[in-house]
Amino acid sequence: MRLLKLLTVILLLGSPALAYADIDGIPGSATWYFHSDFDAMRSGKASRELYDWLDAEVFQDILSETGIDFGKDARRLTAFSRPGQGPVIVLEGNISQDTRDKVLAIATAAAGGDLKTFKSSGKVYYFFEGDGADTGDIDIDIESLEKEAYLSLALKDKILITNTQDQMKALLANNGKLEAPKNDKNALFVLRADRSLIQAGVNANQLNDDSGWDSNILRNTRQVAVLIADLGEKLGIEAQLMANEPEMANSLASIARGLISLQAFNDEMDSEVTSILKSITVDVVGSTLKLSLLLDPETVVSALED
Repeated sequence: MRLLKLLTVILLLGSPALAYADIDGIPGSATWYFHSDFDAMRSGKASRELYDWLDAEVFQDILSETGIDFGKDARRLTAFSRPGQGPVIVLEGNISQDTRDKVLAIATAAAGGDLKTFKSSGKVYYFFEGDGADTGDIDIDIESLEKEAYLSLALKDKILITNTQDQMKALLANNGKLEAPKNDKNALFVLRADRSLIQAGVNANQLNDDSGWDSNILRNTRQVAVLIADLGEKLGIEAQLMANEPEMANSLASIARGLISLQAFNDEMDSEVTSILKSITVDVVGSTLKLSLLLDPETVVSALED
């Protein structure tokens, strides 16, 4: 849970093409999704510095508190939620038996020793209820996992966590993935790049009124997707916002360009920040607003540390 929350802080974005959500096990019917590829971070030229920060600030913290070495075990993290079904988290990697034992021990402790065992598709999974503790300012439905969750360690190289039993059964039956129609016009889109590191998106049309995302912009927005990618010497950052109407996309583009111009020519603004602002590209294609830029990895890490 801490890993997912802290990674959300570093959601930036690249220079990818638009595609419907059928990659990395994210169903097109998802309300929101988050995906991070730690292998790509470790092996990338520009992204290695970002991974080193992640390892020092997140993985080492988890290691000291739980004894679980995510820096060694984790390869990819995927999380999403479908309408009315709560979140799904899939951690992939070289999951050692020691890590499995520790995860199971943590789940048992969270359940107060009352960890219920089930089986589906010939695979074991567990159910536990938590104390429903406050998770802070998280506006998506991750907090429901603090109240009750299903856990399975039965699949090779995967740890599965779901909010409902039906989700867990479906994942176990399909090797950790959920199938969904790919031709749905409302399918949530995913940004892609050759070396994508972190991706996230949200279907604003499916957010509840009490989700905390209420704003005039989101009321006129269908979907938002973001991505950070390794482009060699630089980290590529991109966001795409799909508005309800082309007029709204153009209005948002005008606002973005205006705000960028105002800040870029602010005499009190740091010269490095000014340079970054001037490098932001704002484009509109139909109803989609696209913002993109390139950054030195040192700049990204410095911003995260501040």
